[in-house]
Amino acid sequence: MIRSELIQKLAEENPGLNLQEVEKIVDLFFKEIVDRLSSGGRVELRGFGAFTTRSRDARTGRNPRTGEQVPVDAKRVPYFKPGKEMRERLNVKGAA
Repeated sequence: MIRSELIQKLAEENPGLNLQEVEKIVDLFFKEIVDRLSSGGRVELRGFGAFTTRSRDARTGRNPRTGEQVPVDAKRVPYFKPGKEMRERLNVKGAA
């Protein structure tokens, strides 16, 4: 599912909201997650999972085209840990 499909689905399930209102809600939702993570926080959505960041140390990488070694700076990367309910639903026996 892509962002536009999510907006369309939410608009269909909430006929009292127009498409622009739903789009603002989705934008705000994602913005708040990114803002919290960028400030070093954590976002937990019960039954869904938790978003955090992890630190990656600086290292020496390799340019795949030339094979040349290049320095890669230290950085923080997003990390998602699915919640218990999601893991259970994904691993139901007999589900396709």
